[in-house]
Amino acid sequence: MTRLTALDTLLPGPLSVAGHRLGTPQQAGALTMVPISGPARPGFVPPRSGLKLSRVAGYGRVELANAAGSGVAIVPLHIGYVQDRAQNHALCRSAFLAPGQRLLFEDACCVQQSQGGYLAGRDQWFFVLPLELRARALELRGVHGYGKLWDDIAALNARHGLAPRGHLEQILSRERPVLTRFQSRLEPLPGQVGALFFVAGRFAGLEIAPDPAYFAEMWAALACFAYGVAARHAEPAPDPHADPFDTDRPGAPDGAAGLAGLRGALERDRAARLAEIAGWLADTPAGPADLHEEDRYPPAGQGLRLSTVTAPHLAGQIVTDGDRTVYASLFAR
Repeated sequence: MTRLTALDTLLPGPLSVAGHRLGTPQQAGALTMVPISGPARPGFVPPRSGLKLSRVAGYGRVELANAAGSGVAIVPLHIGYVQDRAQNHALCRSAFLAPGQRLLFEDACCVQQSQGGYLAGRDQWFFVLPLELRARALELRGVHGYGKLWDDIAALNARHGLAPRGHLEQILSRERPVLTRFQSRLEPLPGQVGALFFVAGRFAGLEIAPDPAYFAEMWAALACFAYGVAARHAEPAPDPHADPFDTDRPGAPDGAAGLAGLRGALERDRAARLAEIAGWLADTPAGPADLHEEDRYPPAGQGLRLSTVTAPHLAGQIVTDGDRTVYASLFAR
């Protein structure tokens, strides 16, 4: 599965993902990840090592800094921070930060309705909003009001059998040991710059980073939280009567067939899996989308452009250089 035709249909308009290729799918429970390899674009700051949360200036007001000495930082869409001594926040939009620049996001959303969910400083980390919250958060970009996502968070908690409160850490923290299994069972490949994510056989998101270092630093936040939360909810309850040591189930390799038989069974399973993923891609809704330019870098130049994508079937934001896609975070609606 190396042709790019299906991937092109997910991007609106004349935008190009030339040079990117799809790799062999990996699956963990209800979550399937298809690796994307492609050209590395130098000059961009990775989000964990270069982008820093400098302060929370009040509810709904979060300041980030590009701490790198060189390189532009693309703030990941819907990044959030779990932190000590300040309520947890997430951003509704992406942005550019020049080297050494600080930027105050005054339209951030508080994802912790009261102080009861603080974590110890040693547990601080960043996440990406779960898929179920992303379309709403994108709609709320530019809207001031720190509690603007609490009702949606409460509804998400209720669907997961948790208390219906505006506390996202009920999922991020309490279910973190389960969610981190997606990170460990799905393995990013050398040179990987992005991924297609499917939840229970349906398109969930497309993520493209400027280079492998950027994607590697985003991997845990994407696999565990952006898409892992939905996949965790989509998984069927385990069958208490199933025998995990049953080798007579349909499709199990015949041990008497030897190594050649095992290789043949593996190739047949791989071919069937690729055909299944191709079918999922073919069934993914496509069509025209609206692009709205939000920002440029440099501000008065013709270089990078940050645009919001909206369509009936997907939404998100992309960064382009000319017609080439540098960064993309698009998710199913």
